Amino acid sequence: MTIDLAVIDDLLKQYKTPEEILGDNGLLKQLTKAVLQRALQAEMTHHLGHEKHAAVTNKNGNARNGSSAKTLKGDFGTMPIEIPRDRNGSFEPLIIGKGQTRFAEFDSKIISLYSRGMTTREIKGHLEEIYGVEVSPTLISTVTEAVLEEVKIWQNRQLDALYPIVYMDAIRVKARDNGHVVNKAVYLAIGIKLDGDKEVLGMWISENEGAKFWLQVVTELNNRGVNDIFIACVDGLKGFPEAIETVFPKTQIQICIVHMVRNSLAYVSYKARPEVAADLKRIYQSATAEQAEMELETFAAKWDKAHPTISKSWRRNWEQIIPFFAYPADIRKVIYTTNTIESLNMSLRKVTKTRGSFPNDEAIFKLLYLAMNNITKKWTRPIRDWKAAMGRFTILFEERMPKP
Repeated sequence: MTIDLAVIDDLLKQYKTPEEILGDNGLLKQLTKAVLQRALQAEMTHHLGHEKHAAVTNKNGNARNGSSAKTLKGDFGTMPIEIPRDRNGSFEPLIIGKGQTRFAEFDSKIISLYSRGMTTREIKGHLEEIYGVEVSPTLISTVTEAVLEEVKIWQNRQLDALYPIVYMDAIRVKARDNGHVVNKAVYLAIGIKLDGDKEVLGMWISENEGAKFWLQVVTELNNRGVNDIFIACVDGLKGFPEAIETVFPKTQIQICIVHMVRNSLAYVSYKARPEVAADLKRIYQSATAEQAEMELETFAAKWDKAHPTISKSWRRNWEQIIPFFAYPADIRKVIYTTNTIESLNMSLRKVTKTRGSFPNDEAIFKLLYLAMNNITKKWTRPIRDWKAAMGRFTILFEERMPKP
């Protein structure tokens, strides 16, 4: 449908300045109100079956019965509207629903600002400054609370049967619990699908990780349709190996090498750090697991006196460090690093850093879910070198690959 340009030109003859067109009582706002009022009257005509001031034609004698005042909030600020009424009280307009005081687009703006980490007070100030609309903190909470039902549906949705790689990691947030502020971990799982696309599988909150907690998580994934995972890339999560072996016994566990190196360098002096990092690199860039083990022995001989915990840590986790050596060098980064999920976590931390603490777990889920929606919209490409990785997976896991 196209508006007659001549009509627009005729209207603009009466309005010269930007204020007269876009201002609080400008042309656009007047047009919006006029269109809404006419639409409401048209809905009433359809409901009754006769025009205004025309003879009553419906069987029950229902007719117009004045109007009631309502104030709408939106990008235009506030706008008084007259809602027509009928004698029987049966008229419920569609364009402005019963109880509606805001346009859906206005609610979307509140949610969008919230998802970017703005506090309730900041959102209130922003809407007042930009649109001249005063909204209460209660209204903002009400609008964002509606997201929780969406979160429940998302967290319980059906998943794919197979994910070649699943990355797991956590971010820490502060939350109030029984009058105290405590640190809580929000665990995230990202699955890499057969086509290389990334998908956030779910979020889970726990103060303490352990086999019992992880068994609950992997059981939930299984119940939601996941039957197999080739490789689970994790940051040495306590209790995770035992849990995933129970539900997905064929899954290889790969500890994130980036985390291993970072943890190893945590207590190394700034001066010695480049040299230690270079020697660790010789381990994980070895051509084979056997060569890597020899490099580890060389590292221990050189550094155990100054930093004995580093080689001990690598030996303790060795069985979960070496799986990636079964793959060629050009696709090892696809497997052994949780950079994919760390990038997501970094973006989420930017959103949560403005919050002193969350009042409850629901508030954590709400903000992180909305923020994730913004972040994952940019996930438009498969992860790098995925075709080469899938070629290798097809050979190594031939009997577990879905049949065409």
